[in-house]
Amino acid sequence: MSADPAEPVYRNPVLDADWSDPDVIRVGDDFYLTASSFGRVPGLPLLHSRDLVNWTLVGHALQRLEPESEFAVPRHDCGVWAPSLRHHDGRFWIFWGDPDRGVFQVNAPEIRGPWTRPHLVKAGKGLIDPCPLWDDETGEAYLVHAWAKSRSGVKNRLTGHRMHPHGTELLDEGKVIVDGDRIPGWFTLEGPKLYRHDGWFWIFAPAGGVETGWQGVFRSRAFFGPYEEKVVLEQKDTDVNGPHQGGWVRTPSGEDWFLHFQQRGAYGRVVHLQPMRWGGGGGGWPVIGDDGAPVAEHRRPDLPPQPPAAPATDDDFPGGRPGRQWQWTANPRDGWATHHSADGLRLTCVRTPDAHDLRALPNVLTQRLPGTPCTVEVDLRLDDGEPGARAGLAVLGDAYSWIGLQRGPDGTVRLVHRFAETVADQERDAAPARPAPGGRARLRVDIDDGARCRFSYDTGDTANTADTGDGAGEGGFRPSGQVFAATPWRWVGALLGLVALAPTGQGHAGTATFTQFRIRIQEKRADR
Repeated sequence: MSADPAEPVYRNPVLDADWSDPDVIRVGDDFYLTASSFGRVPGLPLLHSRDLVNWTLVGHALQRLEPESEFAVPRHDCGVWAPSLRHHDGRFWIFWGDPDRGVFQVNAPEIRGPWTRPHLVKAGKGLIDPCPLWDDETGEAYLVHAWAKSRSGVKNRLTGHRMHPHGTELLDEGKVIVDGDRIPGWFTLEGPKLYRHDGWFWIFAPAGGVETGWQGVFRSRAFFGPYEEKVVLEQKDTDVNGPHQGGWVRTPSGEDWFLHFQQRGAYGRVVHLQPMRWGGGGGGWPVIGDDGAPVAEHRRPDLPPQPPAAPATDDDFPGGRPGRQWQWTANPRDGWATHHSADGLRLTCVRTPDAHDLRALPNVLTQRLPGTPCTVEVDLRLDDGEPGARAGLAVLGDAYSWIGLQRGPDGTVRLVHRFAETVADQERDAAPARPAPGGRARLRVDIDDGARCRFSYDTGDTANTADTGDGAGEGGFRPSGQVFAATPWRWVGALLGLVALAPTGQGHAGTATFTQFRIRIQEKRADR
């Protein structure tokens, strides 16, 4: 939901969906944000704002994941972790850690590109959450990163390097500059963001775990330390668990703000905006939120009012092309989607031995699950094809459920609804199959608090109501199956997905056309 510029306050979260591990910068009067994209393609989303409250998605910096062969199949919790966004020497720079490959970098003259191919700055396993700093006072450049224990056996420490000013190589072997094991009570130190301010080197870095942790800040007169630490943001008596990992930005008028995430289960990591000031306790430290507690609402930043805006969700797929909000679950291949002159997304029913498990498919087109109760709808037509061809609308996570159409052995099309539990290696029926005359249906998912999903459909066949025993609801929609509670992946919130597939075989299996994809917020909340 976008924020009304006439309101004197904004309300958190300002990005109410899974924009994980955000980082933010200002260039002139414009603010830019990027976030983790893990194994989805395209990656490294690029968001723009003029007021830090209303944001739009303007593109992606990474069109394919490398090495391409490794990301030809879904790797949901791999890929792009915790990027850092910077502007230096007239260019935009993004550094990120691939926990299996090392620290990568891309750069571009403009936020919309063209972006360079990924460049490996430091190879190694477990290197995550990198952040560069170009020190304008000295002309030196630095890089700090954290560690993933799952790959390296090391965590809870930050390593610093001198970096060549051109940003393509490091100039030393690195040194541990903050060891969380030496700080009483600190664990899972990660996500560093590196700054220079008031003669100090500052590292903003969270600790304590994603769901329950806190935001720390470290400072030193010298990059390689020693550093002293302070907790500057924690849950306290609020309902914002683990206010965690983000970036500091200053407005043209000199106001300071901090953007961070909150882990919300199936909704992923939603983004909050906190006021910030320097000099707390007379020691020059930053004070974030309400004296270190996250705010639910606050006076808007001192910036020119902007029209309400939010990242796009709805799509008519003009020319057969999905909007920027959509990402594949792996590197896409030619032939998955057909461009044409009309509206509608025309997906090929891709043959696969994994037709029984959507989690294993690379050809699922996804977007983020909204963080508020909503209704998701899409029209689907299953075009001529062979038996077994199917397509539908999914809520996808460690467990999933989908509703759609499937062509039977006799050539007729039926409405099907299936699900798979977290521990299951294949799906089961969530409801009996029903006739779908004409091979068409309007599909719906109502998503309530707690990401509880109620599936329904409208095949236009009002005469069949008595056969199913389901009373038609609003607009002819009939409920299907039991309530499904959406689940996240390991590091990723649940996703909405569109998919077309078919069992293994020879030749073309058919196509499916999706039109009029819509998301409607169901529960009215005060504008942010």
